[in-house]
Amino acid sequence: MSYGATEGQVDHVGYGSGSKPYFWIGRGEEIGGYVHLAFPAPDRPSVDAFYSAALQAGGQDNGAPGLRPQYHQGYYGAFVLTPEGLNLEAVHHTFTA
Repeated sequence: MSYGATEGQVDHVGYGSGSKPYFWIGRGEEIGGYVHLAFPAPDRPSVDAFYSAALQAGGQDNGAPGLRPQYHQGYYGAFVLTPEGLNLEAVHHTFTA
């Protein structure tokens, strides 16, 4: 779904499930400095697939898929830098009782 169309231009786009957006992208001023975007993954193989696809699309390794116990015991993530310098992460959280 998209919101804020002006003269044929879309100012903001919301991505989500059904009619509930949970991630927004919008036009605005250029961002300087460090940007880190993390996306939830349903399982560890999805994190692995994200990492492989991102590298094949021109991303640069910034942390191969693996456990990150410094965050918590079930934190499984992978990090890739985009050509623009964004740090993208896919992460799966496994919580055990």
